[in-house]
Amino acid sequence: MNSLALRSEDFLSGAVEYGADGWLPDEAPLDMPRQAFDVETATVSAPLPTTPAKVKARRLVLLAATVVVTALAAVAPFILYARHGFDGLEALAFGLFLILIASIACWFSNSAIGLWVLMTDREQDDLDFRPHPAAPTTRTALLMPLYNEDAHTALGRLAQIDAGLARLGVTDAFDLFVLSDTNKQEALMLEQAAFAGFRIRAHSQAFYRHREKNTEAKSGNITDWTRRWGAAYEFMIVLDADSTMAGETVLRLVDAMERNPGVGLIQTAPTIVKASTLFARVSQFSVKLYGRVAAAGLAWWTGSEGSYWGHNAILRTRAFAEAAGLPVLPGKKPFGGHIMSHDVVEAALLRRAGWAVHVTAALDGSCEETPPTITDFIRREHRWCQGNLQHIALLGSRGLNGASKMQLFMGVLAYVASPLWFASLVTGLVIQLYYPIDWASFFYFLHPEFSPFMLASLLAGVLLIGPKIMGAVLVLSRPRERRAFGGGVQIIKGMCAEIFLSALLAPILMVANTKAVLKILCGQDAGWHAQQRDADGITWSDAFRSMRWQMGVGLGFCAALAFRPDLATFFIPIVAPLLLAAPIAVWTSRRATGEALAAKGYLVTPAGDEQSSTPSVLHGPMRPSPMREESRVAALRALSNA
Repeated sequence: MNSLALRSEDFLSGAVEYGADGWLPDEAPLDMPRQAFDVETATVSAPLPTTPAKVKARRLVLLAATVVVTALAAVAPFILYARHGFDGLEALAFGLFLILIASIACWFSNSAIGLWVLMTDREQDDLDFRPHPAAPTTRTALLMPLYNEDAHTALGRLAQIDAGLARLGVTDAFDLFVLSDTNKQEALMLEQAAFAGFRIRAHSQAFYRHREKNTEAKSGNITDWTRRWGAAYEFMIVLDADSTMAGETVLRLVDAMERNPGVGLIQTAPTIVKASTLFARVSQFSVKLYGRVAAAGLAWWTGSEGSYWGHNAILRTRAFAEAAGLPVLPGKKPFGGHIMSHDVVEAALLRRAGWAVHVTAALDGSCEETPPTITDFIRREHRWCQGNLQHIALLGSRGLNGASKMQLFMGVLAYVASPLWFASLVTGLVIQLYYPIDWASFFYFLHPEFSPFMLASLLAGVLLIGPKIMGAVLVLSRPRERRAFGGGVQIIKGMCAEIFLSALLAPILMVANTKAVLKILCGQDAGWHAQQRDADGITWSDAFRSMRWQMGVGLGFCAALAFRPDLATFFIPIVAPLLLAAPIAVWTSRRATGEALAAKGYLVTPAGDEQSSTPSVLHGPMRPSPMREESRVAALRALSNA
């Protein structure tokens, strides 16, 4: 098709054909075979200088800290149960407690290590990111997959990255690819109209590809690009539709990959931006204030055997093609079929082939957005839950190393923890139903009989909020960051609000994840749906419909507590949020609520995190660009004819 003679009806109804012919470069095929999990493979024998010399010692430190903290937390409940001897239910309750407290202790220990790493400026011990790297000598593709998204907003985020690279004068080294899996006709037309405007103003070369069938979802989308154009690019940076990255961050990632030929992937630790609703602000504040210590700890003990979160990461294209082709799991969905949580598996396959995979907390300027409401968050979590539960089948694979299996197991536990917590609550309540009412239990915090329980509860609370305190300590110790958050008082206010709101949301999410696990175990497929990235409130009818499970569970606890009303103070922190789940969902979904709290100094993050930082795709000043003039003329002619 001749793009210069494009008619408006061709653009609107035949946009797929035009995109395929006029918005794509020449293909540069790269073979990407599917891998097998039951064989050991080592296709790369190059030394890995980025592997820490004492990485095994680092992991032993984490293990020892986890064991010690778990043992300390387990002493009090063990004494409580052992006073009269363990029966079956008590043994079950203690076993569930051990699993849950061990996972919390591991995350606490990881964060403590991360705080030490950041306080002693060791975050670049394994990868040395240059503050002012030279211009790249290689070519890199930035890939943004789209699936029924608000294309104007998504491409605005990509335009922000492009503008950052133009400011640094390095756009000749980067190409931008919009990889569409959109299957709704109206969204597709708007998407391609938005891309036409984006391409006119892009400083880098910009390309667009649409797949009619979104086979294997995002992983299939990236694989298709790799097989068709991967040979033309040394590196690829994978984004999400809600991703943004500073030009300096992109440049430093490319420089690190060029200087470390044994590295296959570097994963940044994105922060959350553009939060407007109260629910999103809670996530934004927690990630901004606490996320770094967790990421730094993870980077420290994983070393060159880190993980991949599917976006805001740079990959060595040939390594990815040679090593990370995903197999199709045997059996039917939800456990069989294509791998949904593909990223951590791709990282495991890269490590198996001898490539280093790093997580870094040393770079800022990597951002994403979060679902605006708890209902949107739960919908996304259901899909992630299914993807992570698929990994159970991979835990026994001979071809994956121990670090990979550990990370797969931690991903499974992240969702299994919810039904385990629910089972622990139910088991504890059933045990108490065997005993008569004792009103001393109502004031258990004053009764010496319950001192072991109080000690265990206090320690568990410290472990839960400990990483939050560590993140606050880090920011408070750095004057520039402390001022960016509005000062010490505002940080403390925000942390208290975040802890309170997270405690309200935790039982609601516990029931939601328990429901998701049960549905998956019963064979229901979560599917893959477009994400809601912007909203201002949910209706009361939607809230009651989506929270009916939570409220039902809350009523069930109330019915059981009718036989032991003296235990009410134990269960109020769990039952009250469940009974009020619908009002909480509505309250936290509103922008006005988030803005009102922010105006009072709660959940405030550094300036710019709440506002949109994405330039317009179709409007705004034209800037000089190194894009080839003939491409610009063709895009302008196409847009004017449309």
